[in-house]
Amino acid sequence: MIRVHIDSVRISLMTQSRVVVLRETGSSRYLPIWIGAPEADAITLRLQGIRVDRPLTHDLLFNTIRILGAEVEYVVVTALKNDIFYAEIVLDLDGEEVRIDSRPSDALALAVRAEVPIYVEEEVMDEAGRLPDTDVSQHVALDASVSGEVTTEELVDEEDLGAFADFIEGLDLDDLGTESP
Repeated sequence: MIRVHIDSVRISLMTQSRVVVLRETGSSRYLPIWIGAPEADAITLRLQGIRVDRPLTHDLLFNTIRILGAEVEYVVVTALKNDIFYAEIVLDLDGEEVRIDSRPSDALALAVRAEVPIYVEEEVMDEAGRLPDTDVSQHVALDASVSGEVTTEELVDEEDLGAFADFIEGLDLDDLGTESP
């Protein structure tokens, strides 16, 4: 197993889809996993330290596990089949290892609450892991993680901007900030 951490949760500017980026510890290799908006929000809220008045679903799961006497040991992305990632939540229940099938997004949302390690099986990382692009100037994305900075994710084809680019080029910014009579 390869230890990873959540590098960022991103929103595609083109599709508004969410992706969580897992980065291999001690390496620049990363694993992008597309996830749903609620799970992305659950992960991001916790990473940013934002507290909510009532428990969200992943808070409820974490609280239930603890109250029943188990402890979350770690989560692991176990497989990639037909472009679908699989994961497991690994618990310690009275000294016995218990593995629970999970979507990676739910496992990650639980991992950030339990503050436990995150792993990816070597076969999954070998198949779907990526190295950063060398020319990042052609990529644009909104990083919805802690920093909120613009980072690399998605190739933008200037030809696809067509009418929008023409509109921007035609703007007269010299009058910006002056009142019309």
